[in-house]
Amino acid sequence: MSKIYQHSTLAALMAKQMQGTTTIGDLLTHGDTGIGTLAGVDGEVIILDGDVYQADEFGKVNHITDMQTTLPFATVHFASDVAQNIDVAATDFAGLADLQDVYHFTNNFAALRLHGQFEHVLVRAAPKSEVPYPSLLEVSKKQPTFTADQVSGTIVGYFSPSLYQGTVAAGWHLHFLSDDHTFGGHLLEVQTQQVTGTLESFSDFQLHLPIEDQSFRDHNADVDDLDAGIKAAEGGH
Repeated sequence: MSKIYQHSTLAALMAKQMQGTTTIGDLLTHGDTGIGTLAGVDGEVIILDGDVYQADEFGKVNHITDMQTTLPFATVHFASDVAQNIDVAATDFAGLADLQDVYHFTNNFAALRLHGQFEHVLVRAAPKSEVPYPSLLEVSKKQPTFTADQVSGTIVGYFSPSLYQGTVAAGWHLHFLSDDHTFGGHLLEVQTQQVTGTLESFSDFQLHLPIEDQSFRDHNADVDDLDAGIKAAEGGH
């Protein structure tokens, strides 16, 4: 099984650590597929086949080609031929819950990539924040949402076990990108008859911490309210 690589933690974002601490160029050495956000929690990043896209707060999708562009948080992996081909016949997220039982990954990380024609898609995109950064929970309260109907595109993202809540957002964290690269974001709702793609389970999870960044080293995470805060900030999926 291949490896999943994550830069920084969701708890750090909750604790206002939104400064860019890795580059697109470095991130792509660890994976060609994944999700994340840009410095300042500027929109939603979607990485497919080594190409990096940002769905911004204005509803626009930008192709990011500057390898020095920075991110505070991201998760990636290299797409592998050991991934299982799957069909998902579902009108909403209910079908994804079934995948955990069928493929037995409740206690490990998994990557999902699905492609198809979607009747309806609802996404959100984080608005860019400036120093002094607010908490991720504050940002989540003013995130714009966007919808598209009859759109073809790709869902990509990860399942994380509840044991790692805080390091990640436990459960599914999925982003969407349309085939024409004009619509995307953090996936909230989807309606479709059937989509196809791949599911891959991981035996190895590599967490990279930006210890060269003083603000990261010095921050304090409020672990008592972390679980409730993450659930509120993530908005479900």
